[in-house]
Amino acid sequence: MLLRLPIKSAVEANLATPTATQIDPEPAATAVIYPKGAAVVTSSAYAIEEIVPSPQTAQIALLTRSISHRMEHPDASEIYLVEVDHPTARQLTHNQAIEQHLAWSPDGKTLYFMVPAAGGSLEGPYTDVQGRLYRCNPSTAAVERIGVDFPGTWNSFEVLPDGGLIGLGMIGTQTQLYRVTPATAQRIAGLPGSYGDLSVAHSSGQILLTHSTVADPTELYLAHDLNHLNGATQITNFNAIFRQRAHPQARPYLWKADDGTSIEGMLIYPPGKFNQTHLSMLTLIHGGPADADGDRFGADWYDWAGLAAANGWLVFRPNYRGSSGYGDQFMQQIQPHLVSRPGKDILEGVDALVKDGIADPDHLAIGGYSYGGYMTNWLLTQTTRFKAAVTGAGAVEHTANCGNDDVTFDDAWYLSGTPWEQPALYQSEAAIFQFDKVKTPTHLVAGNADVRVSYLEGVLMERALQTLNIPHSFLVFPGEGHPLANNPWHGYIKVREELKWLDKYVGK
Repeated sequence: MLLRLPIKSAVEANLATPTATQIDPEPAATAVIYPKGAAVVTSSAYAIEEIVPSPQTAQIALLTRSISHRMEHPDASEIYLVEVDHPTARQLTHNQAIEQHLAWSPDGKTLYFMVPAAGGSLEGPYTDVQGRLYRCNPSTAAVERIGVDFPGTWNSFEVLPDGGLIGLGMIGTQTQLYRVTPATAQRIAGLPGSYGDLSVAHSSGQILLTHSTVADPTELYLAHDLNHLNGATQITNFNAIFRQRAHPQARPYLWKADDGTSIEGMLIYPPGKFNQTHLSMLTLIHGGPADADGDRFGADWYDWAGLAAANGWLVFRPNYRGSSGYGDQFMQQIQPHLVSRPGKDILEGVDALVKDGIADPDHLAIGGYSYGGYMTNWLLTQTTRFKAAVTGAGAVEHTANCGNDDVTFDDAWYLSGTPWEQPALYQSEAAIFQFDKVKTPTHLVAGNADVRVSYLEGVLMERALQTLNIPHSFLVFPGEGHPLANNPWHGYIKVREELKWLDKYVGK
């Protein structure tokens, strides 16, 4: 339900102290309660997630989502247009993509939006591709893809005061700023590393954005215009102490897969050991899988590669097939071999690092969370070269999990159908059916309220490890979902226990 509420009366109502006679009686259980003075603009069978008023007309663009917040079918995600005084919303898009980030042009004649990586396809049947940018003519509902020739993935965009468009795009390990036209994307000269959190002033055109590298924590910068991005002024300095200390350094690393495909990842070295050899190595696998590790700063319970490096580990972050930033074809080669193909990519990267003398074969560990957990669980069944593993929120089978998680339509695409349509694939790509090969001491993490990857997947894996008499521990956070967002101590405890486990079974 979209409501219109006069600001003045709403403020006055909230500031006033009601008397006993002004307090409304208890409403009926089925009554729909609106704020006083509110009027319904339009209603929807779906949840309304974004509302963006036109700067020139009395129109509002809406973006809907499933009321349950489960992606059972992409039909729930569409763009609508409504006139403020006409309650019937007109549907602008009809596709199998998950649209997001609505933005009007200054003249109100164009509506921009994007489809994130692994957000389905606007051009045809559901297909996971890299992040794409689009514009829509609200009068005709005609939609056109823009920045078509850009080979990487779009992370976000902003509309300029003159109607132009800039976007943050990732190619390989770098996320940079680009001018976007219908056909092309031209990189704007900037600092090496990764930009993020982009915002443009409506009148002056000044640009506010963040920047970081693996060795440089995220700070906020202000550029007066696009021609002076290199000379942007740093306006925050939250991490001065960090810069005074020895910190990890990083570089990209390339290797060849068994089919000749080039694969890239990041190597993050312990402080003072950049480009040294024969190092204890933690292979830390990103989630998604439509994501990629690059030259950017991370310091939390999910992206803890820098912390591991500071604790003496060489951290290998592989951008296996299925990762974004390397083209649609590279990203789609994960389908239908959801874990086996990227698993080969990762192990071949580990082998290359050992062959090059960079990694110590007797001190190898592995870990990951979410899809990184999927991959860790799978790789434990494919090799015994890792002396310890830390895995979180990763499934060990796909049938029960696709019925429990909130992105079931996406799961069916990855495995080319439902469990009853592709039973052999669902079994061959599942770690649990090969658990008799597992020998690696493993530490598990899960939130018992996770609806993305069921906590019961961890229970199943823990039971298997127990049956096989493999050293293991299972850390469960009560009330936590997939992001471990309810209690900041949980993230701290997670990483603390993971580092302790690695030290216990691998050492440095």
